[in-house]
Amino acid sequence: MATESKRSPVTSYDPVAGPRTNGASPVTGPWSALRYLRQVGATARNVAEVVRFGGLETGELASPFAVVAEQVNYRLRHYFDDDPPVGGRPVLLIPPLMLTAEVWDVSPGTSAVAKLRAEGIDPWVVDFGDPSREPGGLARTLTDHVLAVSDAVDRVAEATGRDVVLAGYSQGGMFAYQVTALRRGKHVDSVVTFGSPADTTAPLPIPLSPEMLARLATGLVDSGLLRKVALPSWAVRLGFNLLSPVKTVQGRVQFLLALHDRDALLPRERQRRFLESDGFTAYAGPAIAELLEQFVAHNRMLEGGFVIDDRLVTLADIEVPVLSVVGTTDAIGHPDGVRAIRRAAPRAEVYELALPVGHFGLVVGSRASKDTWPAVVDWVRWRDGRGELPSTIGPAELVESAAMRPGAAAAAVGQAVEFGLDATRFALGAARRLARVATGVVSEAPTLLPKLSRLGHLDASTRISLGLLLDEQVGKTPQDVLFLFGDRGYRQREVKHRVDSVVKGLISTGVRHGDRVGVLMDTRPSAFTTVAALSRVGATAVLLRPDGDLRREARLGGITWVVSDPEHADAVEQLDGARWAVLGGGANDREMRPDVIDMERIDPDSVELPGWYRPNPQRAGDVAFVLFVGEGATTRAVRITNRRWAMSALGTATAAALRPGDTVYSVAPYYHSSALLMSVGGAIAGGARFAVASATDADTFWAEVRRYGATHVSYTWTSLRQITIAEPNPNEHYHPIKMFLGSGMPSNLSRRVVQRFPTARVLEFYASAEGAAILANLTGNPIGSLGRPLPATPEVRVAAFDQNAGGLELGPDGLVRECGFGEVGLLLARVDPADSMTGNPLRGVFEPDDAWQSTGDLFRRDEHGEMWLVDQVTSLVRTAHGMAVPATARRAMEAIPAVDIAVAYGVPEGDSQVLVTAVTLRPGTELTAAELDRACDALLPAHRPSYVQVVPTIPVTAWCRPLWSSLRKAGIPKPTRSRDVFRLGDDRLHYQPMA
Repeated sequence: MATESKRSPVTSYDPVAGPRTNGASPVTGPWSALRYLRQVGATARNVAEVVRFGGLETGELASPFAVVAEQVNYRLRHYFDDDPPVGGRPVLLIPPLMLTAEVWDVSPGTSAVAKLRAEGIDPWVVDFGDPSREPGGLARTLTDHVLAVSDAVDRVAEATGRDVVLAGYSQGGMFAYQVTALRRGKHVDSVVTFGSPADTTAPLPIPLSPEMLARLATGLVDSGLLRKVALPSWAVRLGFNLLSPVKTVQGRVQFLLALHDRDALLPRERQRRFLESDGFTAYAGPAIAELLEQFVAHNRMLEGGFVIDDRLVTLADIEVPVLSVVGTTDAIGHPDGVRAIRRAAPRAEVYELALPVGHFGLVVGSRASKDTWPAVVDWVRWRDGRGELPSTIGPAELVESAAMRPGAAAAAVGQAVEFGLDATRFALGAARRLARVATGVVSEAPTLLPKLSRLGHLDASTRISLGLLLDEQVGKTPQDVLFLFGDRGYRQREVKHRVDSVVKGLISTGVRHGDRVGVLMDTRPSAFTTVAALSRVGATAVLLRPDGDLRREARLGGITWVVSDPEHADAVEQLDGARWAVLGGGANDREMRPDVIDMERIDPDSVELPGWYRPNPQRAGDVAFVLFVGEGATTRAVRITNRRWAMSALGTATAAALRPGDTVYSVAPYYHSSALLMSVGGAIAGGARFAVASATDADTFWAEVRRYGATHVSYTWTSLRQITIAEPNPNEHYHPIKMFLGSGMPSNLSRRVVQRFPTARVLEFYASAEGAAILANLTGNPIGSLGRPLPATPEVRVAAFDQNAGGLELGPDGLVRECGFGEVGLLLARVDPADSMTGNPLRGVFEPDDAWQSTGDLFRRDEHGEMWLVDQVTSLVRTAHGMAVPATARRAMEAIPAVDIAVAYGVPEGDSQVLVTAVTLRPGTELTAAELDRACDALLPAHRPSYVQVVPTIPVTAWCRPLWSSLRKAGIPKPTRSRDVFRLGDDRLHYQPMA
């Protein structure tokens, strides 16, 4: 039997640890002592090198590059400039402001530029440098960096002759989005971002709610501190490390424990030095301020309306493909915030690559080398038509955001306690947010009531005007954007300078305090500055309608001057006795008639202000504006006092909860009361921005809503009709609109608006033409109700009204009876009997010595206290069956699903009048007699229209109010091939089509 031979143990030798037997632990004895001595020696040498040089010398070389352009705010690096890839797609890499450009080339093993070049892609890098070491670097703004990247795109595209792939990490990715939107995609092939948020309300790595963070950001910006102070690189590094303190401590402990083993440390040494010392730069204070103002306090990356070099920009203008690389464990660029790009850029094809890494691991480290950069290479090849997308990249809309894990939530609470913050703050904040969602503006209104309390102390001698409120706002926030039009944003200080310049021009031409000056312009910035300048001079702005009867309106307005835009200068021939000036269009070489003054040629600096001039001299009782309503012979002037304007402005700001950061977008022209009193007035009173539509079509509407970041849209009558019947627009998805506010919207259109835009609230206002009554349906329900009087506005009552006699019903004691629930009467607003601003009020109405002003409108009040408009007294139609209310018949027609627009009016027939309605139908629908019977079943016989005609179109005014004068002139409707007519039978119960 063979015996098994014994194998001798194999001894290996470790120069540090000593000999090992068969791979076991080091041999004990003298070798153990020697091992520790050698470890101590190695540790001492490595520590000395780290102390002396900041780290271990790895012997690794950075990738070669050439600086091909050096501008004030950046340098453009071209990597491997001596040996660029032939025909390679250029990729422009953008670092965040807090990191150096070496983030793209930390070490050879993890170098982004090296890996791209190895695959035939041409890497370029934007190098912002360290602001603390650059001339003027600490004064840089965010805009400076965006414009720098845009300039780099032009240079790379010119040098290579190809469109550029813009790739940015963290804030660098935000720059990539902003530049692509600013350029509308010019010379940009596609965008690739790594952990770049598009929504700053996503969960944060610090225990602060988005609302709290927004308030802190606003406070920091308003303090002005950041305009003077920058963050040094050590503070930036500290802040970055504190965002992930556990990982930071673990990394340092691991480094210290391995200081004896140089070979183990060297592969990650460049990365360690980058994160702990070399990789961070100072952060310019103005850049931080602009970041906080535009994208933290107001979240304009998502909502749109941010300003770059006074140009309005929205990510909704991005149409090139986007690849968003998401770190599923990223606490800095939270996945929810990063994935919001698909909401912010609805017109772009957005793709996603999700990796189980943190923020830094997206671009540096083993996972980036293994997954990120190969995927980017595949993306570029796919864009060039040289390959397929890998399975790891897919359409972003197919990706579901994962909910925050309980462990993460618990960690957030633990951090809150650790930082000394009371965890109940989060619960209270969440409760407030839920309450706000549930109650909308009702919960916001109390915070704005101080604005209305100002009105309670107004009397005829109180100084208040549009010009005065503008000056107050510019004194608070001179850098804030006030007015948006086209692609431009106009800041408070710029608007003030322009208004003051127009003031000098007006004064130099002879306009004085108290003059009535007509303003005849299309919607443009010059129109607003002219109206504001007239207010500042103390003159009354008479807002002439471009489509109105100029002679009639000039006579009713009592004007002595007209200021027009160049397009309406020829209208001077229509007026006699009024001096004419032209403003707008710039000081070019245009020729004007001898009797027309070109105000653009007036040098404001050469005008010496006269001794009588005092800015904003008007009082609450002065007439600030004259507006016009009606058409043709029914045109009438409406005087708006400063008190009336201020009441509407502050009332709008309160009811709509307007605040800085909101943008009010008006689809009505500036010369309509909705634009002047609500959009402009409400925005100024609330510290918000305002914008005016340049056109009324749906495509323009959605493009401007996104570009302006419109949160509130003001409407009049049927102005929202086009957007409700238009095909879905890509910009409509995830729109920023929180509220539609206005007056006169038909009930059927209101229902369609609510159905199409369920996330937005409809706030219907009512303001009497010249009185002080202001009502608002704050909750939006029930549809059609005008709600109740706003807080701090005058009391209103519904007085018994005899429709046949056309006057108030008096009781035996000579006083007027107040209507009960559901009873139709005349709406009156209480006024101060001693107030000279109220004109000629009704006195002794409900009790001796009281005073009330008639609104001229019939109302009813329901059992819940909600006010419902019935119709104007002047619109009543006297028929053979009694007094008819046209608006009641119109609303009955609007309840029919097929009806688009409806009007009702009286037409003579025999010795009396008959009530006629005209309707247009929605595409693809028809109207039947049975539907008319059902719609009119609840109406009193006298209120049922005798004729209902279906017409192809109903004309509307420039502010979208339906017109029926031409239909009324046509008399009793007669059926034709293109017009169906229904007639109410003699029993006044059923309708029959007329042959």
